[in-house]
Amino acid sequence: MLITAAIISGIGLGSMYGLIALGFHVTYVVSSTVNFSQGSAMMLGAVLGYTFGVRLHWPMPLAVLAALALCGLFGLVVERMLVRPFAERGSNGWLMATVAGGIVLENATLFTFGKEPRSFPSWLAEKPVDVFGAGAYPLQLLIPLAGLGIAVVLHLVLHRTRIGKALLAVVQNPDAARLMGIDVRLAIAASYAVSTVLAGIAGLLIAPLFSVHSEMGTLFGIKAFAVAILGGLTSAWGVMLAGLAYGLIEAMATAFLGSVYTQIVAFSVVILALTAMPNGLFGRAAVNKV
Repeated sequence: MLITAAIISGIGLGSMYGLIALGFHVTYVVSSTVNFSQGSAMMLGAVLGYTFGVRLHWPMPLAVLAALALCGLFGLVVERMLVRPFAERGSNGWLMATVAGGIVLENATLFTFGKEPRSFPSWLAEKPVDVFGAGAYPLQLLIPLAGLGIAVVLHLVLHRTRIGKALLAVVQNPDAARLMGIDVRLAIAASYAVSTVLAGIAGLLIAPLFSVHSEMGTLFGIKAFAVAILGGLTSAWGVMLAGLAYGLIEAMATAFLGSVYTQIVAFSVVILALTAMPNGLFGRAAVNKV
């Protein structure tokens, strides 16, 4: 029973890490940049969903759509204000700028939303169901399905559609992409909007299982980036599988060693895995043409 509960919990958490990490994957394969405020975008999705759905009593579907729309807008602002000015000058300043943007968002949320954690009620997280002798909320079973489903859709869109291929062409040769009529700036901005929407979805899914507060995305963001590196930033499947593996490692460490050792074990495994596979589980080494 303990092992079953740990597996269910680990797969659910791992799917969340993978979903947030897919945001890192999307921006990297389109622009070779990543948004280090992804964790803050996850928090934003949860806070906005709570504000619209619980505090303002909007119908939950409308509250979810509004929250995700504003998460996408946040991604557009991050790309336009914190990434583009540095990337177009060949500077890596966007690294610190996106970190700072996330901190600003978290503190703005702290002042407006408050510091007290809030519960996000959901009928999917009220009554546990029996799964091989262990209790699990329906939401814990839904989260992996949602994460894997989004990973499949993202992979198909990027590799099987004209729009996806156009996005991938941007990072390979921006000048050639422009000559082919692709709006490079719009493509990169769209990738950032998609990345923050993915983080917002993760926040909305995880909110009923955890409390909603302004700092809830910080640790999730760090772990999601570790997952993205572990899986290989160039592979959507690698990122998702790495997320599941990381979640299971965390859950098993917590169940059998205690929560004190969870982060020690999980990050030690990440370090050892990257030592053996520097490009991640499914990543590809960059080819330098001479």
